[in-house]
Amino acid sequence: MKRFTQLFTELDQTTKTTKKVEAMVRYFGEADDEDKIWAIALLGERRPRRSVRSNLIRDWAAEAAGIPAWLFDESRAIVGDMSETISMIVPRTAVADDKPLHHWMEFIASLADDDEAVQKQKVLNAWAQMDQMERFLFNKLIGGSFRVGLSVKLMTKALSRFTGLEESQLAHRLMGNWSPNDTTFQKLIVEEDGQGDVSKPYPFCLAYALEKEVAELGDPIDWFAERKWDGIRGQLIVRNNELFVWSRGEDLVTDKFPEYKPLTKLLPNGTVIDGEILAFKDGRPMPFNALQTRIGRKNITKKVLDDAPVVLVAYDLLEYGGEDIRKRPLQERRQMLEDLIKHTSQHTSVLQLSDFVAFHTWEELSRERECSRENYCEGLMLKNKHSVYKVGRRKGDWWKWKIDPLMIDAVLIYAMQGSGRRANLYTDYTFAVWNGDQLVPFTKAYSGLTDEEIKEVDRFVKKNTLERFGPVRSVVPQLVFEIAFEGIQRSTRHKSGVALRFPRMNRWRKDKPAQEANTLADLQQLLLVYEQTFKE
Repeated sequence: MKRFTQLFTELDQTTKTTKKVEAMVRYFGEADDEDKIWAIALLGERRPRRSVRSNLIRDWAAEAAGIPAWLFDESRAIVGDMSETISMIVPRTAVADDKPLHHWMEFIASLADDDEAVQKQKVLNAWAQMDQMERFLFNKLIGGSFRVGLSVKLMTKALSRFTGLEESQLAHRLMGNWSPNDTTFQKLIVEEDGQGDVSKPYPFCLAYALEKEVAELGDPIDWFAERKWDGIRGQLIVRNNELFVWSRGEDLVTDKFPEYKPLTKLLPNGTVIDGEILAFKDGRPMPFNALQTRIGRKNITKKVLDDAPVVLVAYDLLEYGGEDIRKRPLQERRQMLEDLIKHTSQHTSVLQLSDFVAFHTWEELSRERECSRENYCEGLMLKNKHSVYKVGRRKGDWWKWKIDPLMIDAVLIYAMQGSGRRANLYTDYTFAVWNGDQLVPFTKAYSGLTDEEIKEVDRFVKKNTLERFGPVRSVVPQLVFEIAFEGIQRSTRHKSGVALRFPRMNRWRKDKPAQEANTLADLQQLLLVYEQTFKE
């Protein structure tokens, strides 16, 4: 555990990718195979589920530190993170015993089967023999909230350095429904032959946002353009007469979309299609919130199926007849995909081809992009006809060219402390618009500002606090921010009656007084216009 804690500390204390990679390579060289596989899982965000309720952990920590619960809560509000608070107040009272990482992961899993009294004694004994940083990580792990600022791509680079295997090969091996409980480092990384898990998806090829002039891409004849749909990116796999559906977040979501089941017999074994899962009704896409009704449900009822039926809009063909065809040029993969869907379309409409947008000049395509909302999409995707299907996000061949977001000017009314490095800064904000002479809260946002702007807002919050509610402060309604968002929908859960999709701070409107911020009527008008887009 001490070695993994050291790795976590090294990763946390540097922003340089070369140092992060070097730290991981050292760890893989020193750790045993059982710890290696757990480190790969944890760094790749395959976190264990919470094994102990957080309120119990809080009570045990306060008791172990000899302080009342209210003082623990006050301390937590200042620190900004419960795991860190516990790591600081609970003393080490036993001799340290450096058990390996895999021991503690097995220990944490066993807690779920224990009654509360046994859980308490086990956790107290564990805390007693750990130093502060080990306790911090241990608390994150038993609470199911372990997270490290590291991309899977960077971890794959480190594994490539350590093993000598290609990054693309390793990225594929790390995909799928594996766990350290059912595989080993040797089996997954060193000896894996790609035949063990028939459900295994491929790493997704991702696009960068187009930030330069589109004409700089060169001759339009070399590019395909298609709609950028607002759904869930996924891969549909048919192998061994079984069908699997994976989301881009590596969640196996087959049971959420029973409409795809007939494709098991319509698609040949050894088929993998990359596409977009869309709620689709009356011949057109539905807003994303319709699709959300499917995601969190344990049981998909007939009413859910009727209210939000889905299709898969196919972008690409990655495997055909059991052959990995990602290295073939896009235009060749596209032709194979078209032939495949031409066959299935005779039997079902649940699998649809993503149509290309016809254009001869970049000016024509630019005008098409401006009509994106009328076409129920977020913009356009541009793909080089000769491109192979790469791993992860790479510049050059695939670009997303989104439409400009919707905007509203709003007043900051509440601020909450952040966590981690920002635990002592107010970084999470609530915004409001005017309804007469009253401010009505309508959204929260925490991204979009520079570090210097965050510090400046933090100083304002601390000097202009009206009331305090634990880690939250209400402030003098003075600062105005331009809030950008991708969509808007009705909501009975919000006082304003609306909810935004992907809200963030686009800029700080220092030029505008609070009285000139937008109104609830402005927000409702945006909602009406947005809804009209999705009506007949």
